[in-house]
Amino acid sequence: MGMLAGKTALITGGARGQGRAHAVTCAREGADVVIIDTLEQIGTVSYPMAQQADIDETVRQVEALDRRIVAVDGDVRKQADLDRAVEAGLAEFDRVDILIANAGIFSLSPAHELTEEAWDDMIGVNLTGVWKSAKAVLPHMMENGGGSIVITSSINGIEPGENYAHYCSAKFGVVGLMKTLALEYAKHGIRVNSVHPGAILTPMTNWQGAWDMMSGKPEGEGTEADLLEAGYSFHALKGVGFMEPQRIADAALWLNSDLAARVTGIMVPVDAGHLLQPGYNPAPVRD
Repeated sequence: MGMLAGKTALITGGARGQGRAHAVTCAREGADVVIIDTLEQIGTVSYPMAQQADIDETVRQVEALDRRIVAVDGDVRKQADLDRAVEAGLAEFDRVDILIANAGIFSLSPAHELTEEAWDDMIGVNLTGVWKSAKAVLPHMMENGGGSIVITSSINGIEPGENYAHYCSAKFGVVGLMKTLALEYAKHGIRVNSVHPGAILTPMTNWQGAWDMMSGKPEGEGTEADLLEAGYSFHALKGVGFMEPQRIADAALWLNSDLAARVTGIMVPVDAGHLLQPGYNPAPVRD
């Protein structure tokens, strides 16, 4: 028996990266899965977003674990798309017990140069999309007598970051949303918590703008090798550079399982000790 046996999990942004890790982990632990992800490129996002092949691969990996999965093409900024994903889950599995609100985007700009479009896209996906995701599942969870919601924030929901005021605002915002939902729906047996990843290697973090940011080099001169090297200074724990998405999926698994049955309203940093440091680790230990 897996830790989530008999449950159904809805995962936003489930096509790849952390979302795929959540989907596969839930399936491995006995849950059926619904994923929703958009196949449309958001104009203010500089790295390529999910493709149909990404969704197909997540479906393949879940089905390889002998679990069922429903994949929905949809945008978390649109309530109708999220409602459609929940309806698909209920039609196929008759229940939605877990929401992992994982969908997110990232972009870079000094605050005074941010366009309104970039701000609106960021808040729309990373904050409003979380509220809309919760709104879609809460009525069913209330009717079902309980549920678990895990929201992906960031260490930048705890500390600031230069050149992404819009990202930090969204990630700080979901902490307030998480705590309010946890309080408001506790009487319905619904637990709500947030996970705060450190540096995780995904398509959202592994692109030219992130290479430049992590390397400190002029625009266009950073490399993937610079990014990976900087990961060791970002974290405090020995030997930990950029982490794999599975580390976040493991934290969400605990929060969604009966092991955390009395845990609600908390922030769980998975940051290899980053927040213990005054900024960064100038002398990382790799071995």
